[in-house]
Amino acid sequence: MTISQLDAAVVTRQTLAASLFDTMATATAESGGPGVTRESYSPRETLAHDLIAKTGAALGLEVAQDFAANTYVTLAGTDRSAAPIIIGSHLDSVQNGGNFDGYAGVVAGMVALAAMTDSRWRPTRDIRVMGIRAEESAWFGVSYIGSRSALGQLPDGALETATRADTGRTLADHMRDCGGDPDAIAANKIYLDPAHVHAYLELHIEQGPVLHNEKIPVGIVTGIRGNFRCPDAHVSGEYSHCGGVPRAYRRDAVMAASEFVSSLDALWTASEDNGQDMAVTVGKFFTDSDTHAMTKISGDVRFSLDVRTLDPTFLAKLETQVIDLAADIAKRRDISFDLGSITHAQVGVIDPSIRAALTDGATVLDIPARAIASGAAHDAAAFAAAGVPTAMIFIRNDKGSHNPDEAMELDDFMQGTRILTRWLAQNA
Repeated sequence: MTISQLDAAVVTRQTLAASLFDTMATATAESGGPGVTRESYSPRETLAHDLIAKTGAALGLEVAQDFAANTYVTLAGTDRSAAPIIIGSHLDSVQNGGNFDGYAGVVAGMVALAAMTDSRWRPTRDIRVMGIRAEESAWFGVSYIGSRSALGQLPDGALETATRADTGRTLADHMRDCGGDPDAIAANKIYLDPAHVHAYLELHIEQGPVLHNEKIPVGIVTGIRGNFRCPDAHVSGEYSHCGGVPRAYRRDAVMAASEFVSSLDALWTASEDNGQDMAVTVGKFFTDSDTHAMTKISGDVRFSLDVRTLDPTFLAKLETQVIDLAADIAKRRDISFDLGSITHAQVGVIDPSIRAALTDGATVLDIPARAIASGAAHDAAAFAAAGVPTAMIFIRNDKGSHNPDEAMELDDFMQGTRILTRWLAQNA
């Protein structure tokens, strides 16, 4: 069996991919609304894990679950002591999301293993497809819950302090409901020793427009932006009459917050002019609807802030600049800035040798591909932060992500899966 023959076997398994996508779209469709919803640690997320486990069992592969209720489907290697390669992504979604975000990466792994099984391709080391729980921070306010739990790197206290947005129940409770063992995680038990993982690869839809606009089906990821976030920032000034208070005496929270946002935009422009990667998003920005009025100077503004970059040193510098900027505006305008609890996600460093091999694979297979940075966070960043050699493949996807209109083409998906499988055949 040659690599070319294995590549042909991948192509014949397109029907498996189509079936897995269609089944999941139907099973987790949002009742009364568009798109799909697979809440982290919910029956619908579990349904996705059960489908992957059932598919793996039907292929004659090993199926397992860890303390965090992540699912593993393994094609055993001839040397079971060798560090495995993990192909993974998440199976949860945002509310009214699309069917491909996360799920495509797991389906790609299953197609690769199915093709290897069809071809009786026996790797030297284990290849594991990992269906990961709770990547979407929208549900518990914590990123990479499933992957960091498996790697022994879930933040202290998260099991009891993180509560799901729609139920108010703790992460530990939900994890236990889904067959997990939060007590084992709290006791610092590690299911995946980072030192004993040969590599982690993740195929994912692009969550922006670059590949679609440039008419390129595949992207080879160069890095994953890290971030710091202020989920609940607060500007406090003083409510007063809009006509009776001169400008010099105003303590206007809206003007202060607006200056802050405008200054961040200027910082972003200057950074890009200097060739530095950066992205700033103020996703929430509002006054108090119970108190504000057209004729009142607003004394209260709440907002969120997300700042990202591929450069870990620059990320730390940006955080200092943001804090200093808030302090300066507060002093000049006689208001107070409370940026609240600041959360952090490390930059995901892509292994250069795996990236180069994936690029070479695209060339050999005559698949158009380009280098591309990941602006969004992924479980791959958790593996990279743990020291595991990591790489990602992006698939062209129209209409963005985290919405019902995700529009990945199956032919593009198969192109990315061919590149993935070729790398596995050469390195497992």
